Amino acid sequence: MDRVSLSPTLDLSRIVYGMWRLADDDNISPAHVQAKIEACLAQGITSFDQADIYGGYTSEAVLGSALRAAPALRDQMQIITKCGIVAPAGRYSDARVKYYDTSRAHIEKSVDLSLREMEIERIDLLLIHRPDPFMNADETGTALDDMVASGKVGHVGVSNFLPAEFNLLQSRMSTTLITNQIEISLLASDPFRNGELATLMQAGVAPMAWSPLAGGALFAPENSALHDKLAAFGEKHDVDASAVAVAWLLAHPARILPVMGTNSLARIARLSEACKVEMSREDWFDFYTAALGQEVP
Repeated sequence: MDRVSLSPTLDLSRIVYGMWRLADDDNISPAHVQAKIEACLAQGITSFDQADIYGGYTSEAVLGSALRAAPALRDQMQIITKCGIVAPAGRYSDARVKYYDTSRAHIEKSVDLSLREMEIERIDLLLIHRPDPFMNADETGTALDDMVASGKVGHVGVSNFLPAEFNLLQSRMSTTLITNQIEISLLASDPFRNGELATLMQAGVAPMAWSPLAGGALFAPENSALHDKLAAFGEKHDVDASAVAVAWLLAHPARILPVMGTNSLARIARLSEACKVEMSREDWFDFYTAALGQEVP
């Protein structure tokens, strides 16, 4: 599998395994989680996406139990996690309202908790999960710089930030923000038109794409025409429609890294199939046009 260099010292597998549903599986035993990780590694998928809030603040601990049982896996993985969302659940069950916290104190506490829950010594990539309308960019930026300097975090980035928000935080930092994880799919294609991807490409920043299959909406009845087109194209490459939808993202020059989440071992074993799909510029626009429901101007 191809890899994408996000910095001189960090590269990720082109497809990232997303663990947002890890704690929702009926089986969260260390052995079953280990099987998922090994199924990814067998395909060259070495990058794993977590967040403190996933599973109601339990998903990191599920991963940690698996790594404690099979510690040799850690050296084969790049672990990404996120912080900054406080919701009335788990460790924050006493919160009166869901809110964002990008203060130094919260970032430091979150990093320490994530390290403990996942039973690792360093987070390879830490992301601020959501733009915080109450963010003090000087405080947040300095806190992220200090997390890297401490060795607890290897690299930092953001998630769901608009270009102005990204640039504001970066302007208050000495460390480079190396990615922005945003929603991108055939049904969430605004970033191709609103400047989000253009801004990242200008800065040489490779984006990560969450919900690359539009949360399953690609397969809903109202999108049957698009799905049929994807499926027909997939038949030529001996892959299914979902692999074609992911290949559509991979074909773009922005170096998009799709974050794929599933608890099915059978589906995990097929995640890399998107990498073998060849797509021309005309093919790309054919799907883009079908998703838009009209031809480009």
